[in-house]
Amino acid sequence: MEEKKPSFFELALAVNPTDIDHLGHVNNVVYLRWVQDVAAAHWKVLASAVQQNDLAWVVVKHEINYHRPAYLEDQVIARTWVGETAAFRSTRHVEIYNAKNVLLVSATTIWCLIDPETSKPKKITEDIRNILLPGAGK
Repeated sequence: MEEKKPSFFELALAVNPTDIDHLGHVNNVVYLRWVQDVAAAHWKVLASAVQQNDLAWVVVKHEINYHRPAYLEDQVIARTWVGETAAFRSTRHVEIYNAKNVLLVSATTIWCLIDPETSKPKKITEDIRNILLPGAGK
């Protein structure tokens, strides 16, 4: 099977005064919020209205590495792509860069697909896998 190259999605983000911690740079928790924000924005672009209503993603595990700080009024770009996806879980990668294309944060998050009404895991069907990983297995 031919290896699939990831399909990237990017989201522009602005640093706001409330994002700054006592050291004068973006607080670590804000980066984590951005990791979730870019994942949610990507899902919203990929999934139909029915899929967005009938399915939800919850975090199972975050792994985040802080490389460089961002500061007030910096413009940053969050770039995400989906990795290994099987059964009920999907791996999502996120990198956050500043306007000079310097890597600030890299993160890997394991997400579990659930039924939002029952909060129980849902199997990732081939249809869902194909929207997350277009062209996979072809």
